[in-house]
Amino acid sequence: MSTHGAPDMGRAPSTEELPLLLGGVFGRKHDDHGSRGEPRIVSFGGGHGLYAALRAFRLITENLTAVVTVADDGGSSGRLRSEMGGLPPGDLRMALAALCDDGEWGRVWRDVIQHRFTSAGSLEGHAVGNLLIAALWQIHDDHVVGLDWIARLLRAHGRVLPMSSLPLTIEADVQSTPSEPTTVIRGQSVLAATPGRVTEVRLDPASPPARSETIAAVEQADVLNLGPGSWYTSVMPHLLVPDLARAICESDALRTLTLNLGAAPGETADLSLVDHLQSLHNHAPELRLDYVLVDALAAAGEPALVDIAASLFGAAVRTHPLTSRRPGQHDSLKLAACYRDMLLDSGLLAEEQW
Repeated sequence: MSTHGAPDMGRAPSTEELPLLLGGVFGRKHDDHGSRGEPRIVSFGGGHGLYAALRAFRLITENLTAVVTVADDGGSSGRLRSEMGGLPPGDLRMALAALCDDGEWGRVWRDVIQHRFTSAGSLEGHAVGNLLIAALWQIHDDHVVGLDWIARLLRAHGRVLPMSSLPLTIEADVQSTPSEPTTVIRGQSVLAATPGRVTEVRLDPASPPARSETIAAVEQADVLNLGPGSWYTSVMPHLLVPDLARAICESDALRTLTLNLGAAPGETADLSLVDHLQSLHNHAPELRLDYVLVDALAAAGEPALVDIAASLFGAAVRTHPLTSRRPGQHDSLKLAACYRDMLLDSGLLAEEQW
């Protein structure tokens, strides 16, 4: 038994006792970050691609915002979306997991929110974090407030925001072969598994509103990064939300695109990296970029990439080794080195910080 007044070492600390690292919400304000020389970075995407980018960016700054797609309709997210009518929480949960503190508290809670139930009942396959997020949304009746509270629990090094507070449906025209007419495919999970060439992608509803907090983050950012991630279902949707696309295109921030490592099964199975750029330009012709970041090995196989990036987006191509030991995935530490060099060269980081 512990003596009176001594700390109970068997008791988990309450969140009241934890330092809060959520810049601009529960912790430091934007101006405080600026005084420390840390760039304000907003990264757009969803799923494993955004997870890799966030794990990289958090090594550079704590003034980090993830803007996440809200069109998932499969798995645990799809079930909760169908049953409760709100946003699909899965990609938002993944972003929060990427921002968890590296101490014991953060590691434990990261594992908790990523844990999926195994059961013979209705909990089968549900991620704990999805249920926590859904509960906070019901309690607070506000998506951003709920996400901020779970970020506080996780001691997150950054903020996670949805690109819209409307659950969206992705719709695409897909051509199975060049000689066949296009077919309309609805739903992110269906599109991700559909072979063929995507000729156009849309959102339903067609002009969803962006969250004001998301627009504010974009307007205050020093760096805006798109990708990596599922091209038509995680990266491109951000440019199909009119207010968000306008804010990105009108921003004075450094704008970067982190390209995928190459074609992926399903929606981009036959796309070269040049094709990725062309499809992005077709859907967002006003978008200008400063840099396109590409894995060195992937870039070596596409010599036209430099000229295409310059002609379509006014962007310079930066190549770095970015592949992890797991095939088809970015290495977060290599990404961090790539982002660091880019920010140093752009004057957004001081050399002595490294």
